[in-house]
Amino acid sequence: MKTAAQVRAPFPKETKPLLKWAGGKTQLLDELLAKTPKKFGRYIEPFFGGGALFFALKPVGAVIADSNPELVNLYRAVANDAEDIIERLAGYQNTEEAFYAARGLDWTGLSPTEAAARTIFLNRTCFNGLYRVNRKGQFNVPFGRYKNPKILDEEALRAASTLLQETTIIHGDYKDVLKKHALPGDFVFLDPPYLPISAYADFKRYTKEQFYEEDHVELANEVKRLHDLGCHVLLTNSNHPLVHELYSRFEREVVKTRRYISCNGKGRAGEDVIVTVPPKPNISLKLVPSLPPQLLRYPPTRYMGSKNKLLAEIWTVASQFEFDTAVDLFSGSGVVSYMLKSHGKTVISNDYMAMSATFAKAMIENNDVTLPREEAEALLEPCKPVDRFVETTFQGLYFSDDDNRLIDVLRANIKAIKNPYKQGIAMAALIRACLKKRPRGIFTYVGHRYDDGRKDLLMSFRDQFLEAVEAVNGAVFNNGRQNKARNGDAMTVHEQDCGLVYIDPPYYSPFSDNEYVRRYHFVEGLARDWQGVEIQQHTATKKFKNYPTPFSSRKGAAEAFDLLFKRFRESVLVVSYSSNSKPTLEEMVAIMAKHKRHVEVVPVDYKYSFGTQGHKVGDNNNAVQEYLFVGF
Repeated sequence: MKTAAQVRAPFPKETKPLLKWAGGKTQLLDELLAKTPKKFGRYIEPFFGGGALFFALKPVGAVIADSNPELVNLYRAVANDAEDIIERLAGYQNTEEAFYAARGLDWTGLSPTEAAARTIFLNRTCFNGLYRVNRKGQFNVPFGRYKNPKILDEEALRAASTLLQETTIIHGDYKDVLKKHALPGDFVFLDPPYLPISAYADFKRYTKEQFYEEDHVELANEVKRLHDLGCHVLLTNSNHPLVHELYSRFEREVVKTRRYISCNGKGRAGEDVIVTVPPKPNISLKLVPSLPPQLLRYPPTRYMGSKNKLLAEIWTVASQFEFDTAVDLFSGSGVVSYMLKSHGKTVISNDYMAMSATFAKAMIENNDVTLPREEAEALLEPCKPVDRFVETTFQGLYFSDDDNRLIDVLRANIKAIKNPYKQGIAMAALIRACLKKRPRGIFTYVGHRYDDGRKDLLMSFRDQFLEAVEAVNGAVFNNGRQNKARNGDAMTVHEQDCGLVYIDPPYYSPFSDNEYVRRYHFVEGLARDWQGVEIQQHTATKKFKNYPTPFSSRKGAAEAFDLLFKRFRESVLVVSYSSNSKPTLEEMVAIMAKHKRHVEVVPVDYKYSFGTQGHKVGDNNNAVQEYLFVGF
């Protein structure tokens, strides 16, 4: 199947419309081309007329159609024998006598090329390029009296002939054409007779057939069918209330135009509406795509809520939409941001946790900076003043005295690194070393009662740090985009130009807690050097107070989702949420439906490593369904 990226190469010459066309889209080409999908299957235009967009796009293997048989004959004849048409046009003269002699001919009694030449001649020399017919179907537009009309354009005819030879040209009703030829992924351009019924609407189709309001309602139903089928659709019409009513669910843009046909000059200014109808995604997990090899280089973690095991399903859903920029509002471990970066997207990776922002700084925003081994080894040697903060504050809690002293040395040296990406790599490696040297990778208890003798716990802290530096270095790559790591409130992320927004907030459940700070307060403290927090000295773990979050209650979570969905209502929304969390599935759908026209739910069977406290909700062994809520 051809795509838009492939359509232009075979036609190096400029192609342009062969006819002056009442209601033609030449003056709207810039707007239409900007809304044309970058990739599509076959181009289909069933109200062809002058074909301005078709000749601008030059699509291979297109289907064009019209209900006017004389117009269809013209394009077929140009495709089959442009040279004969050129020869016949060369014999025409721009005189009133020649004009009325040609007008008096019955085109159906002529050969295809004779009829085509006649059509072009009349179009170029009649008043305003019209083709009005009377009740008998006879052409009745008067002579235009132009001094020097361009009757013959050899270059345009030959270029059009080359393109039209690769095109299926049909005489027929638009519904029959679309039913037979439109397939998922195709691009359909619809330029029907405009509302309201007027002289302009009649002229633009070269036919005496009229298009009434009920026909427009029927056309709107066909557009919905094409949308559901998975086609890209662009439609133009007048700025009429019925048009806005019929296509209220889709994007509409009103553009100023100039009518070249009107009963008086004052009426020639007009407004058109361009309706953009994207294909309805088939949100399912039947065909899960393979993930890019680059993704395997991201250092794995046991971070609570990490979506590492759901990446294929998340990408299956996301890949069904066209977008260049993705926002990961609650990036957590950073693995979804990294996946989106691996797929060539511009990524904004945000999290209120400083440690998450550190991971994103080192491996999402950073495109090409690594931390050499010798520089990493130098960080392990005391060469800066050491404040002994960890050694004195957390003595006997999580690590040995020697490890605590080494952590303080690393803290001091990392703060002195000038390059922000090298600093990010070093801090990410320090955090990772602490997590891997800690049984279960969390800081909700003291001591080592969960020590299972695994290799990570037996490695020295020095080796853990150097291994982590190597792992983070290995994850650094350039995707050709300017990505951004951000540490802040999701509600303050700029909402413009966000093609897709992925939302994976803390899950509220009465059977579990979502306190990330309680689990990771020590490494979060490392990331922010304990600035702006107050350690609760009375606690056994020396944790600091949790960050305020609306996701700590059912009502707060519902209100937060409502605000986020409203803020990013212009973007595709993909939300991860668990079946044992609140709001419920029905409540989440209702909240999202307030701001998005389409909401779908994709359930995924999932098993958490830890954190859901499954024993409190029955013998489910932490097995749940992860819901992907999709709003578009």
